[in-house]
Amino acid sequence: MNAPDLGNVVWKKSSRSSGNGQCVMTARLDGAVAVCDSKDFTGPALVFGPAVWAAFTSAVKGDTIAR
Repeated sequence: MNAPDLGNVVWKKSSRSSGNGQCVMTARLDGAVAVCDSKDFTGPALVFGPAVWAAFTSAVKGDTIAR
């Protein structure tokens, strides 16, 4: 799998992020979600497929993780 081009994505910071800059930002891609450090959104990013991202966000919200 080739690395996606993240040069033109729109990064979004969570409304629940702390005021001191310790947060991550996300960007929706075709069939994936990219995650980066808000202090360096031009740096490296992690890219997750839809099923993995859904499981992660469900776990963070305290929902039961689908297995």
